[in-house]
Amino acid sequence: MIVIINYGASNLRSIVNKIERIGVKTIVTARPQVITKAEKIILPGVGHFAMGMESLKKTHLIPVLNKKVIDEKVPILGICLGLQFFSLWGEEGNVRGLGWIKAKTKKFNFPNNNLKIPHMGWNTLKIKRKSLLFNGIQRDARFYFVHSFHVVSHNPEDVLTMTDYGYEFVSAIQHGHIMAAQFHPEKSHKFGMKLYKNFVEYS
Repeated sequence: MIVIINYGASNLRSIVNKIERIGVKTIVTARPQVITKAEKIILPGVGHFAMGMESLKKTHLIPVLNKKVIDEKVPILGICLGLQFFSLWGEEGNVRGLGWIKAKTKKFNFPNNNLKIPHMGWNTLKIKRKSLLFNGIQRDARFYFVHSFHVVSHNPEDVLTMTDYGYEFVSAIQHGHIMAAQFHPEKSHKFGMKLYKNFVEYS
């Protein structure tokens, strides 16, 4: 059973549609008793880091997520803000994250150019190491981004891809069964669908 976490901070319909197009059913829920049965988890998100973490706390989701991901090692895929939640700390609101990866979440800082924030639109990935998550995805594939913050990894071995926007930033990570993308696969056409299919088939 694939569970998509609903903590009130994301439009989830596009993710459900994308995954169901590859023939897989999902459950969207905020109920811990349902999440305990998950075989795979997707944690999406858009918006404010501190407010999102507060929503996870208010909906009592952090204990069950820790149990599933840390204790039971259930595969999880974080999307955009979901990736940032995995970090130790977020600059936006100056609050702790879930702490599953050794990274911090910081805002883009461009003192020497006029690039707009948020980083919005299509961009490519520089693959740093092999992963089943990107199996069958060509090197010039483009993905859709919308974000003002990005993670800074303290562990280079966790970094799957980097992307250039003013400077190189981490655009996908994997720490064992913990995977995440800064871009939005559900908005990234065939390559996004392939990434979701790879996650669904991950074991």
